Amino acid sequence: MSKLTARKIQTAGPGKYGDGNGLWLRIRKDGTKSWMLRFMLAGRSRDMGLGPLHIVSLAQARVAAARCREQLLAGIDPIDERRRERTAALGRMTFQECAEQFLNMREGDWSNPKHRKQWSSTLKTYAYPKLGNMPVNAIKTSEVMQVLEPIWREKTETASRLRGRIERILDWAKANEYRDGDNPARWRGHLKELLRAPSKVAPVKHHPALPYRDAPVFMKELCEQVGISARALEFAILTAARSGEVRGMKWDEIDGDTWIVPGERMKANKEHRVPLSERAQGIVEDMRSHGETGFVFKSQMRAGKPLSDMSLSAVLRRMGQEDVTVHGFRSTFRDWVAEQTAYPSDVAEAALAHTISNKVQAAYQRGDMLEKRQRLMTAWTDYCERPAIEGKVVPIDEGSKGGM
Repeated sequence: MSKLTARKIQTAGPGKYGDGNGLWLRIRKDGTKSWMLRFMLAGRSRDMGLGPLHIVSLAQARVAAARCREQLLAGIDPIDERRRERTAALGRMTFQECAEQFLNMREGDWSNPKHRKQWSSTLKTYAYPKLGNMPVNAIKTSEVMQVLEPIWREKTETASRLRGRIERILDWAKANEYRDGDNPARWRGHLKELLRAPSKVAPVKHHPALPYRDAPVFMKELCEQVGISARALEFAILTAARSGEVRGMKWDEIDGDTWIVPGERMKANKEHRVPLSERAQGIVEDMRSHGETGFVFKSQMRAGKPLSDMSLSAVLRRMGQEDVTVHGFRSTFRDWVAEQTAYPSDVAEAALAHTISNKVQAAYQRGDMLEKRQRLMTAWTDYCERPAIEGKVVPIDEGSKGGM
């Protein structure tokens, strides 16, 4: 039997692959890869899991297998010994230790580095002072409530996210046999009966948006603003994209009249194609004078970096639009589609890169309706560039609706 190699592990399909001396790599049909040690004890063949590949490397699996074989030579059942070790650890692992191991395990899963920081920050600020040094198996509902109750009303969104994070960590601890029993941080059938629903404590606040009827006047004023930040804001409005997606746009994402945003930069972790109107393409061409490498909308203050979070908001402040947010322009666009065009809602939702909540609809809708969205975004640009008469927007005529 030939030894496993990193390349073989990476390219192998479903099945079992031996490394020698009883160590096997098992690959399921769904692509899940895990280690298994097969050995004989008292005349019986036994299988012992050594952990998933994304946590336990080939080298680590070999070390673990060697340790188990040493125990077998000493007459010790490796499975029973591991169970004894975990039982002993049950009363020693603290919540903070479990949280840190959980975060380290998920290190490669974060779609945005800020999510990792947010997890760590909320845990350090609110959970660790009360739960950090507690044995994870000793945490009950009363301890979780001591963490959540003081901030549930004043910082409802933060508290709700914190509850979910505590629940995930405690689930991880149970799966690793560091605690037992029900999860005291679970919502359904438990904390839901003790805490008011977040939506009732703090109703959802929408991002302040510019009324769509004011868009042509606003866009005329925006076109008169100079600077890369102003052009980035204009581009974001014309594409109905999120600020972070626009600021992080790179030259290699532009493909003719289409902007292809890679999945790792999208909220839904899925590649998103954005059709560009002539004006949006013109903005991209204007940016070429600043160089065609790296970011399209480059920071003038930080070499090789994109515009900052506040750069687009600063343009709004300069224009006297303190009550409007950059993100709110996505609502402006959505309201315009609903009230001034005949495009169906799924086209607008696709333009906004919203995930389809209806699972049946999502299963059948496999395309991204790019051609329809191309016509929609052209119509949106045309609307934004319409002249204003006496401060009022010229209404859309019936013949321009739909573009189906």
